[in-house]
Amino acid sequence: MQHRIVVLGAGYAGAIAAGRLAKRLRREDVAITLVNAEPDFVERVRMHQLAVGQHLKSRPFTEMFAGTGVELRLAKVTGVDVDRKAVAVIDANGAEELAYDTLVYALGSGWNNQGVPGTAEHAHEIASRPGALRLRERLARLDAGQPVVVVGGGLTGLEAATEIAEARPDLDVALAARGGLGDWLSPKGRRHLHKVFDKLGITVHEHAAVTGVEADRITTADGTSIPAAVTVWTTGFAVHPIAKATTLEAGDTGRIVVDGTMRSLSHPDVYAIGDAAMVTGPGDKPLRMSCASGTPTAWQAADAIAARLTGGKLPNVPLRYFNQCISLGRKEGLIQYVTADDRAVRAALTGRLAAVYKELICKGAAWGVANPTVGMPTRRHRVVREPAQAGSAVKTPA
Repeated sequence: MQHRIVVLGAGYAGAIAAGRLAKRLRREDVAITLVNAEPDFVERVRMHQLAVGQHLKSRPFTEMFAGTGVELRLAKVTGVDVDRKAVAVIDANGAEELAYDTLVYALGSGWNNQGVPGTAEHAHEIASRPGALRLRERLARLDAGQPVVVVGGGLTGLEAATEIAEARPDLDVALAARGGLGDWLSPKGRRHLHKVFDKLGITVHEHAAVTGVEADRITTADGTSIPAAVTVWTTGFAVHPIAKATTLEAGDTGRIVVDGTMRSLSHPDVYAIGDAAMVTGPGDKPLRMSCASGTPTAWQAADAIAARLTGGKLPNVPLRYFNQCISLGRKEGLIQYVTADDRAVRAALTGRLAAVYKELICKGAAWGVANPTVGMPTRRHRVVREPAQAGSAVKTPA
């Protein structure tokens, strides 16, 4: 019988893992099923561009995985029973269960409203394509001079505020940050960030923790009221809730606790990757939710699964950071170089060259997903046995 591998979620991590497994394993030995609710790949790192009306290239999964041996299942995941090794899904034909021998959990994350009153009712999110499209429609209806407030001073907030301000210079764009603007960046990075914000006319409210959102304003912890015809909420991500509803060992935020090969500590036939995984990186710090973390975890999990199934050598590639890539509109960018554990160093790339660099990174990430089996060893290995138990090595039988 074929070994059944089910991959849940076709974001960057899930799509890359499915393609890498297809490249490494013989089709006669494994059945790889990729489950996703949408038929096209979503370039999540470009949702701020979609929100301001820019056209993004369509990337249908049927074209991406044609001829790879990966079976695409368009369905919404409604539950996972890790004790019975079954996934509940629902599609146009109704509800069904998919059985698996190995599960790759890559359902990712969505926006996190932090429980702030009024956010769910009045704020817009760009963590998803539907959210970005709703924001695009709302922005298109705004008259000149209307105030738009982006809440959140992280990478997503910086990119959203600059993209909106560049695309709609007629709007009054502001950003509300809990800390200082770019306070984690190097001095060079902060100077460039302030320069671009000033050039684009973005008002910055620093050390402004938002405590309430209304239809026409936000309120900060000190009682300040900031006008907002549109509020864009970018204060971090929340993982998909399904994992926490299972018996998988998960952290307080619902991320699945894994070892260095992305294997669940509680269920050795489950691997978690991308935003869904609680991965310990350099300095014993959890990797942040990002494409920069998701892609290497996908590589690590796929290679570990293939090794355990075929009797190969387990991967032992350290997961680390090299830089933070920030687009500041289409003409400006900021590449902040960092230590392995994601702390800024003095070096930073800025300006037009940084914008080109960031664009190449985005294109490269999408190309890697769209061409899942290109550039890898062509030899597919035979499955020799079932996966080893957690913590044990697999040896090829004599």
